[in-house]
Amino acid sequence: MPILYLVGTPIGNLEDISLRALRILGEVGLIAAEDTRTTGRLLKHYQIETPMLSYHDYSDQGRLSQLIDAMSTNDVALVTEAGMPGLSDPGYRLVKEAIEAGIEVVPVPGPSAATAALVISGLPTDKFLFLGFLPRQQNARRAILNDVALLPYTLVLYEAPHRILELLADMRDLLGDRQLSIGRELTKLHEEIWRGHISQAITHFSQGKIRGELTVIVAGPGEEVYRWTESEVRESLAEQLSKGIKRKEAAAIVAQMSGWRKKEVYELSLSQRD
Repeated sequence: MPILYLVGTPIGNLEDISLRALRILGEVGLIAAEDTRTTGRLLKHYQIETPMLSYHDYSDQGRLSQLIDAMSTNDVALVTEAGMPGLSDPGYRLVKEAIEAGIEVVPVPGPSAATAALVISGLPTDKFLFLGFLPRQQNARRAILNDVALLPYTLVLYEAPHRILELLADMRDLLGDRQLSIGRELTKLHEEIWRGHISQAITHFSQGKIRGELTVIVAGPGEEVYRWTESEVRESLAEQLSKGIKRKEAAAIVAQMSGWRKKEVYELSLSQRD
């Protein structure tokens, strides 16, 4: 009986693929690819010549039927643009159709930006909630954040670079100034792992153009650090003062974010005056 394989592929580094995945990609009769250009580069690198057919968010029912028909005589491998198919992509639709058609579905585990970023975040991993990409519309996005604000789980999200500041602002408003970790360009040459508080992340990612999709890991409601360390307060003070904000106003802003009293922050700012 033909099989639909869900094959995990690299999220950046082409070496992050299993021997089993390479074998199956070479043996199946067809590869259903979310992005044929990206998958094509992977296949070329490993000298695999299996034909591909595009399958993505905008694929219609006709393409689904075409793939199901192909599985009447051939094994098919489903791959996403990067990572594990079926997570935050249209793969589940094909899996659902295959199951209803009586086709065996087999996972071939591989990389995932969500789990890669989670395990290096330094935040609890025993209970986490994967939210994928939140809606682009602010009201819908804030509604979801409000729904999960009190759940005792680490949150895992994806976001595009041009929307990350909007997401961070909404999280600060609805979740509070929690700890978080943000992974960018994971496993690639310019990989960046940033850790801190939401307010600090807003400052950090406001400083220049951001490239590459981001994986955001946010502490649950019981994991916030309500009082920053002295070095964190000094760093935030320096950032506020560098913008030309007056010392007392800067102290008030940092106090609100850090859990320190305004007087404490102001006195600290005087001690580091040039």
